Amino acid sequence: MKAPITALLILAAGVAQAQSAQSEVYVCVNENGTREYKNTGMTKGCKRVDLPGVAMIAAPYRKPVAQTAAVKPASSPGDFPRIDSGTQKVRDNDRMQILSDELKAEEKKLAALRQEFNNGEPERRGDERNYAKYQDRVASMKEGIARSEKNVEALKREIANLK
Repeated sequence: MKAPITALLILAAGVAQAQSAQSEVYVCVNENGTREYKNTGMTKGCKRVDLPGVAMIAAPYRKPVAQTAAVKPASSPGDFPRIDSGTQKVRDNDRMQILSDELKAEEKKLAALRQEFNNGEPERRGDERNYAKYQDRVASMKEGIARSEKNVEALKREIANLK
């Protein structure tokens, strides 16, 4: 079991370095007796490992990216449509009005759900002779109230982000 792992480590070390077809791999044993695989044999206790049949692949050349003193902010392409600030202001106002209307409607819905829920004891309907049906309706009312509360919170956050 150790031989395949060792061969894999040697291969991985060789491929990772991938400097040229003449790259050398060294196995070094430290004072604790553990093996390390390196591409240089300058340290004491290292021996060159011969890798017959393993061709090293040179890494492709990549042109270095020039570093600039100041990072330029990302900009839109030149042909990207632009709108003037007046149009954007109108759009923002429309969005604010839509969100405000949605918030009012959701708060109204939440108030109606809470009133019907009656602090956890809604009135039992005639079609709920079975107590399990009543419990299911109460559970769905709780879920509806929780969902509506989350919607109100989300709409308030969205409106706060616009200001």
